[in-house]
Amino acid sequence: MSKMALLQEKIARWREQLKNTYRLVVMNDETFEEVGSYKLTMFNFYVLISSIIVVVAVSVALLIAFTPVKRYLPGYGSGESTAEVLALSRQLDKLEKEMEAQRMYTKNIQKVLVGDVETADDVPEPSAEQQAKLQAEATQPSPELTEVDQQLRSEVELERIGAISQQGQATTARPVREIPIEQLYFVSPISGEISSGFNSNKSHYGVDILAPKNTAIKAAMDGYVFLADWTIETGNTIGIQHEHNLVTFYKHNSTLLKKVGSFVKAGEAIAIIGNTGTLTDGPHLHFELWYRGKPIDPSDYITF
Repeated sequence: MSKMALLQEKIARWREQLKNTYRLVVMNDETFEEVGSYKLTMFNFYVLISSIIVVVAVSVALLIAFTPVKRYLPGYGSGESTAEVLALSRQLDKLEKEMEAQRMYTKNIQKVLVGDVETADDVPEPSAEQQAKLQAEATQPSPELTEVDQQLRSEVELERIGAISQQGQATTARPVREIPIEQLYFVSPISGEISSGFNSNKSHYGVDILAPKNTAIKAAMDGYVFLADWTIETGNTIGIQHEHNLVTFYKHNSTLLKKVGSFVKAGEAIAIIGNTGTLTDGPHLHFELWYRGKPIDPSDYITF
């Protein structure tokens, strides 16, 4: 008999065995009472075992794929765990910065409430290295620019500040909703007597506030500095772009403490009161508040 015939015979016997019926009897070991009786075939037994194995394999795969168990298995989830750790680290750094900013904001608000006037003496002096760098920059001869070059530089600078402002708003991780100006809170840039009020008919688009010499000027809200320059009429002037279509100007300062592109918090010192420019007759702050491209009376929303 050939090997093929023997193999076919074994297969035939195995098929016959699969069809054989067996009875599984469950009995009480002490009384020999029959508890249950089940009719089985080898085919049904193999199907049952295979089904159990498949169910167990699928359950284990789902357990590894959709539960944190995979973190404890070698070779699973190492890359994802690293990404989660980095994300948590970045989130922690962000929270620390926000807490520090909130602490400074609260401190400035407390000073405003108690009338603690911040002067130039309270502003930290630059280090020796920074002073040397500023002196070197001041002594370098600046190239003469044509009017076209100056306008081009101004446009490029404004585009850069706009990009920085958009990035700062994007990091908030939520869309900025414009709030009516009546619901906004402003920090008084300086405490003092208003010597000249808002009068659009006379092109006086702000208020003049008198204060002691060397008094620090504070930012009215959070924002980005888009202007920090000297003009003939307004002297040392600084402008800040805020959220909700708000812009503030601080004019006639003796010293500017911030540069273009700097992000400032509400209540942070940005300049020192002065008497620079031709449109001034004594130390004071000329403060302007612009909303949606139009000047408005700051005294309607801020108590100086």
